[in-house]
Amino acid sequence: MFTGIITDIGTVVAMEHLPGTDALFTVESSYEAATLALGASVSHQGVCLTLISFDCTNKGSSWRVQVSQETLDVTCAKDWQVGTKLNLERALKLGDELGGHMVSGHVDGIGEVVAVTPENESHRVLIRVPEPLAKYVSPKGSIAVDGVSLTINEVDDVTFGINIIPHTWQVTTLGRLKVGTRVNLEADQVARYVERILSRTT
Repeated sequence: MFTGIITDIGTVVAMEHLPGTDALFTVESSYEAATLALGASVSHQGVCLTLISFDCTNKGSSWRVQVSQETLDVTCAKDWQVGTKLNLERALKLGDELGGHMVSGHVDGIGEVVAVTPENESHRVLIRVPEPLAKYVSPKGSIAVDGVSLTINEVDDVTFGINIIPHTWQVTTLGRLKVGTRVNLEADQVARYVERILSRTT
């Protein structure tokens, strides 16, 4: 479980495709190696992945994650290349501050940026969502975009707008957004449960 508050930006430094269909990515980060453990869960660009090994040949802390074909099919992980920057967040521990909203790291769909407009010191970003996901998107609701907890400002059919403040623009990969960029989306868990309950009572 995560909160959508990014604590580091990692970099893909190596990748390989396994004989089957999975992929291995080596990710470099500023996290202290002593604080990491094999089997730990870390959100990578909003995708919860398990650390399966550590690589001591690269500078700083680096680890490998194995990404299944299923995950490659339903997330933007298929777009990752050497040099790709990734929003990172360590798993939530009991007693940690919940600064964003409850994020599972299970991506619901891939969105596409359709507009990026500077607005005073912030940026207004418009994102198109897959139609099945649109029912979970509501004004003033929460959504995770590439693992970042954000508040939805407005909704119009299958698009929604978010306002990204300068701090978030600078310390996450959202500062690299441009028209056409694909992003991982995770709907608010409460919205999913409410929709499930209502669908069973009607």
